[in-house]
Amino acid sequence: MVANVGAIRSKAIHPVHAVLLAGTFTLFLGALLNDLAYWSTYYVQWTNFASWLIAGGLVTGAITLVFALVDLRHAVQRSVPSLVYPLLLLGSWIAGLFNAVVHAKDAYAVMPEGLVLSVVAALLAGVATWLGFSSLRTGGLR
Repeated sequence: MVANVGAIRSKAIHPVHAVLLAGTFTLFLGALLNDLAYWSTYYVQWTNFASWLIAGGLVTGAITLVFALVDLRHAVQRSVPSLVYPLLLLGSWIAGLFNAVVHAKDAYAVMPEGLVLSVVAALLAGVATWLGFSSLRTGGLR
């Protein structure tokens, strides 16, 4: 005897959305690692690297946020993870924006605020990436 239960098939996030989401987390994580390197060595070039990575994270994060809002608008069922995901992306983008302003200062004035903001941006982007890849789906029962 075979029981045929209706399977839940959901549409995965768009491939461009996935690449930008992964890129946002990677760029903010790279900025955090560069800030950690600057904190341990005080070699000024590390803050320059971090500034560029933060700028890249802001660009990819903004595009990813647009994708997330469009996916939220087209979602059949709006669950808690699908509502939290854009908020986490927005939080990481805002932390990254403040981090970019801090990194615009003189290299010796960046610490410790730059390091703290890099940790916050990387953590929020990491949780958003995990949530986006694990449970965010735009489809429903088909």
